[in-house]
Amino acid sequence: MTSDDDATAAPDHATPEAAAPDAVTPDSSADPTPEDGVAAPLIELRDVGKQYGNILALKGIDLRVHAGEVTCVLGDNGAGKSTLIKIMAGLHQQSDGELLIDGAETRLESPKDALKKGIATVYQDLAVVGLMPVWRNFFLGQERRTGLLRSLDVQTMRATTKEELFKMGIDLPDVDAPISSLSGGQRQCVAIARAIYFGARVLILDEPTAALGVKQSGMVLRYITAAKEQGFGVVFITHNPHHAYMVGDHFVLLNRGRQKMDCTYDEISLEDLTQQMAGGDELETLSHELRK
Repeated sequence: MTSDDDATAAPDHATPEAAAPDAVTPDSSADPTPEDGVAAPLIELRDVGKQYGNILALKGIDLRVHAGEVTCVLGDNGAGKSTLIKIMAGLHQQSDGELLIDGAETRLESPKDALKKGIATVYQDLAVVGLMPVWRNFFLGQERRTGLLRSLDVQTMRATTKEELFKMGIDLPDVDAPISSLSGGQRQCVAIARAIYFGARVLILDEPTAALGVKQSGMVLRYITAAKEQGFGVVFITHNPHHAYMVGDHFVLLNRGRQKMDCTYDEISLEDLTQQMAGGDELETLSHELRK
């Protein structure tokens, strides 16, 4: 089993050491290409808003997720990140604006509808059953069956799980071990590998490093970069600007449901990103008040 001691925080836009050459690559042959030769975003939000009764959760959100790029969505608690995830995952529908997939306006009716279109969400709680074996969690809800009695095809699921995890750089000697025995970083990577195996073109990662230490976070950041380099579109939801800057190509900052920033890696420094995330002018004003 891969140890957390083998993983260190990834340098800025570093190539992941554990990426495997045989990893699944999304099929880009069907991606529509406009006349200007630039491929349409895998997902695009245009002036999207969400209202729950009298509560305005999101307003005026513009977001693009391209193949082979990591789009980082940053924001503090209550910024609207969870609502944004639910819209892209098909759990909720937007109240205003447009959601486009491959350049075509779409309305996602359910998470299953989103999965059919290649959009997979890995939530912070991972939706795993701790006491179940790794292979059972890998195929949870998507079990393989065989024979007239449609019994579980345990042998195939075990072999597939081991193979797919190996592609992610995780060599588990025993996929029958309960998933709770894995480290936090390894569990995240199991969830990412599962999403890729079941056809995801877009990975939405909900705070994947929030509860992890430095070494485990480094493991996850490596696989985010690996997924990007294999042509997947990645939405990295985080409140950590340092993690975002290590792997991100595009940065969107939310604050109280509004979009406060939209820029590329070349347009902002880590210092500026951290300042914007911390509140920018509001933080400077508070600093002056506290020093009086």
